[in-house]
Amino acid sequence: MIFARAESVCPVCLRVLPARKRSEPDGIYMDKTCPEHGDFSSLIWEGDLRSYLTWPVKNTAAEAPVDGKARDRGCPYDCGLCREHRTKGCCVLLELTRRCNLHCPVCFASAGAGAESDLSLAEIETQYDYLMAHGGPFNIQLSGGEPTVRDDLPAIIRLGREKGFPFFQLNTNGLRLAMEAGYAEELKAAGLNTVFLQFDGVTDAVFETLRGRPLLAEKEQAIVNCAAAGLGIVLVPVIAAGVNEDQVGAILRYGLEHMPAVRGIHFQPLSYFGRCALSRPDRPVTIPKMLRLLEDQTAGLLHASDFGGGGAENPYCSFHASYLRRSDGSLKPLKRRAEGGCCCVSSDDSRQSVASQWSGEAEEFALDGDLLDTSSLDTFLEHARLNTFAVSGMVFQDAWNLDLDRLRRCYICEMDSRRGMVPFCAYNLTDTEGRSLYRT
Repeated sequence: MIFARAESVCPVCLRVLPARKRSEPDGIYMDKTCPEHGDFSSLIWEGDLRSYLTWPVKNTAAEAPVDGKARDRGCPYDCGLCREHRTKGCCVLLELTRRCNLHCPVCFASAGAGAESDLSLAEIETQYDYLMAHGGPFNIQLSGGEPTVRDDLPAIIRLGREKGFPFFQLNTNGLRLAMEAGYAEELKAAGLNTVFLQFDGVTDAVFETLRGRPLLAEKEQAIVNCAAAGLGIVLVPVIAAGVNEDQVGAILRYGLEHMPAVRGIHFQPLSYFGRCALSRPDRPVTIPKMLRLLEDQTAGLLHASDFGGGGAENPYCSFHASYLRRSDGSLKPLKRRAEGGCCCVSSDDSRQSVASQWSGEAEEFALDGDLLDTSSLDTFLEHARLNTFAVSGMVFQDAWNLDLDRLRRCYICEMDSRRGMVPFCAYNLTDTEGRSLYRT
């Protein structure tokens, strides 16, 4: 049954196409037809129509980008951001290098493929100034490639702090953090808040498939070193159908065992863009599939009903829940910050929420009336820091399931010196031959 209309793109030529959302007993599908390349159908929700339409969320009115670009060709071709975009943005990725000390079979940035020169510190300063003038301060994600291959990474963080950006997150494979004594402390002293650590499983077989070599020992050492430095750690598993779906619960338990240094886990079901050695399956990992895996593999420690969609971004992009760990090891879901939604209802709310939950420093959390000794504020905050844990995920879009309505609410942007702030899923979108709209 067709129940909604949408706009998407052709996976072969990336031209904009009308799309239909279709409900079947085994899930929700997006169908589209390119006059040149034929029919395409993609599973977008593994559940019935009612579960899709009632996915809990409370979205706010649209937020206009600051000094948005005029519309020319239309979405997704005018990103930067254009005036059709509906959020100001929350997190901005600065890709500091295309170099990498790995060559992963799966990499959205196709890193390490060329010999491009790194952005200079002066160019990065120009990007900081642009962001501050266009809605900043944003939460900054330092990315690449592998940003730790740059020896001036501490200087980049210090410069951003001087410019007024309050939160810095490092997207990293963790190799240098594991191998170089004192490096985590150096980054912490420069102003880094959080390490967003690539962590795809608890066995080396998973890393060999997704990253090209065994890496578990290095990941564990990186966690030890970051914890010693007082850096917040978020484990970031890419979940690929047929590769590590069976390790979702084990990853969750690993994160809980390494609290409070590990502040949470941010799952990312694999999106098929950039460099991807894996074929796109007929049934990719959807939000309902992720929540079912979490519930089934944790013996009821977590429940699918604990989670909701984001309130600042499109709700079908993400899932979120925060927990208080009780003394007996059980987890109590914390009240969502917005009624009917599980995180934030604006870009500004989102920036604060991410920074508070994922930083290594003590932060204040709403503990929903759990019985705590509140006679001392310091004791209360320390209990919150030691015992709160976030579980979230982001389902990025590829050319098969891209929905332009979702894209217009994207609040994770890539900073591009030529174009400005480009939504993540537009910037990394590639066709079946690996050609991109925005990457060069």
